[in-house]
Amino acid sequence: MSTYPHRFRTWSVVGCCLISGALLASCSSGKDTAAPQQQAPANGKITLYYLQKQGDQQYFVEQAQGAQEKAKELGVELKVVNLGQDANKAITELDAAVAQGANGVAIVVPDQAIGPQVIDKAKSAGIPLIASDDVIKDGSGAKAPFVGFNGSQMGDSVGTEAGKLFKAAGWAAADTKIISAYKQDLTVCTDRVNAAKAAFAKSAGADVQVIDVGTDNSPVDAQNRSGAVIGSNPGVKHWVVWGCNDENETGVVTALANSGVAANNIIGVGLGAYLDCKDWAAGKDTGNKAALYISGAEVGRSAIQVLVDKVKNGKELPAETIAKTTIVNKDNYKQAGVNCT
Repeated sequence: MSTYPHRFRTWSVVGCCLISGALLASCSSGKDTAAPQQQAPANGKITLYYLQKQGDQQYFVEQAQGAQEKAKELGVELKVVNLGQDANKAITELDAAVAQGANGVAIVVPDQAIGPQVIDKAKSAGIPLIASDDVIKDGSGAKAPFVGFNGSQMGDSVGTEAGKLFKAAGWAAADTKIISAYKQDLTVCTDRVNAAKAAFAKSAGADVQVIDVGTDNSPVDAQNRSGAVIGSNPGVKHWVVWGCNDENETGVVTALANSGVAANNIIGVGLGAYLDCKDWAAGKDTGNKAALYISGAEVGRSAIQVLVDKVKNGKELPAETIAKTTIVNKDNYKQAGVNCT
């Protein structure tokens, strides 16, 4: 048997390892090289993507508007994609963004379970990625850089306000119940409602039964699913309502009103304020008594800023960028800047 093939293979390996120091390390170690590190584009053009779940929800519409405003201010191009609630589309659109030369991506995942896949894809492509609104983790449990709100702090604010209003109303725990409506497999929601429950007990100084209602985080689903709860509790005189977002809280308050519960027997504290404010703007007598104002636009602006800082200036993505919140009601929502269109 000829020995030429063996000599050729040996020379090929040696030649490979002599081409450059980088290739030498690769050949000698036998280990995979680190994920590529993307550099700012040579032509100066930066293109970012904002992939959003439920992009037609008002909060996310405002988030996209804020992001576009910041992108224009910083001179970068931004493409916003509505993922709906489709986790498969999130993966497909992320692949498309990579293929189209994205320099950075912000993503609100429809399902946190795809976090490891999303993070791995961005890392393999050398593209900076931030999780917006909903935390995502890689396969080892490490969180992606995050821009949004602190769920526990938000829930604490909602529960504290609901407790204050309960106490001021002079209601008794014996004839009051709480409906807590939220998407039960979403950690940002469970963080909020669990904190609200603890804060309410402390603020109200009363032990009021909490009824958890699982929803898809839409007002229609919250209204439909809470109807059965209301119907099965005919002896309840007073109701306190909160949820993961304005959609949940206003949906439950609507169901209560449709069941004949008077507005003065409902204390609804929303999370968002963009739906609660519609009753206030119309001057309606409503069970939507207050809300924690969160600005989607502010989150959008912050997401673009940290991505541009990374891509253009090489600044490391902060582990967390937390937006501010404030409690509002019918008397102060306009001054707080709530967009109630």
